Amino acid sequence: MTTPISWFELPTTDLARATAFYEQILALKLRPANCGGNAMAIFPYTEPYPSGALVQMPQLSPRDNGTLVYLNAGDDLNTVLARIPAAGGQVVMEKMDLGQTPEGDNIGHIALFIDCEGNRVGLYSRQ
Repeated sequence: MTTPISWFELPTTDLARATAFYEQILALKLRPANCGGNAMAIFPYTEPYPSGALVQMPQLSPRDNGTLVYLNAGDDLNTVLARIPAAGGQVVMEKMDLGQTPEGDNIGHIALFIDCEGNRVGLYSRQ
């Protein structure tokens, strides 16, 4: 195993709204899909890396206190954080420096936000 992550799903009640939110804050395009009769919007990825999707299905509900997924915020976390309020989300933990490894390498930065559906989601970047 090269990574413990193989797939993630973020629940939505309004898939179109959630898709627009993530496309706006991450400046990317999600791919519409359907799996087992459930509407999805899949995050872009390159094989063999894992990905995930926004999903609208009766068995799932958005939450702000469940499993936490960290999305890649690209080169600078501040760029994505600045887009969140205008897209309909709320930053609930500002950018935090994770420090350095014992070897002196920068670990990176994280932040948390609540998306337009009510999910708590993390962001990660090196800067």
